[in-house]
Amino acid sequence: MQKRTKTSLLLICVLISTCLTYNLYPIGKIPPGVTVDKIVVVKSERKLLAFADGRIVKTYTIALGRNPIGKKQYEGDKRTPEGVYFINDKRANSKFYKNLGISYPNDSDLTNARTIGKPAGGDVKIHGLQNGLGFIGRMQAWADWTAGCIALTNQELDDLYAHTEVGTPIEIRP
Repeated sequence: MQKRTKTSLLLICVLISTCLTYNLYPIGKIPPGVTVDKIVVVKSERKLLAFADGRIVKTYTIALGRNPIGKKQYEGDKRTPEGVYFINDKRANSKFYKNLGISYPNDSDLTNARTIGKPAGGDVKIHGLQNGLGFIGRMQAWADWTAGCIALTNQELDDLYAHTEVGTPIEIRP
């Protein structure tokens, strides 16, 4: 009986650890009254970190553009930009649930696109799931599927959206 109890306890610990690691069990949201003052996206880890007063207040698992390696070069390349931007818009209604606009392209992005003779593009967002597909939930992060945006579940976007203001800096790292 004692061996079975230890095995059961070990399995429960592994399950809880797995759920926390993959954000399957939504423990905690950004605390009420906290304003996100910086966002950092680490593309290689598929993570979005929300900061307040220099401390991480929430980490989200994300999906990126379908061609995620490397910085966005031009419109239609399916890459998520890399660099320092800011949140320049908040939309409560869009084709992809809610969204937070990202100030891509910056001057450097425009220069790079001009060099290769293509338009830089724009309309890069942090957004939820396409309207009508919210039931997909956490499965949305199992593959990179956007045209170059950063995707969260609708519940996660509600959380981030409520605590993030226009003007918040966002750093997108490789």
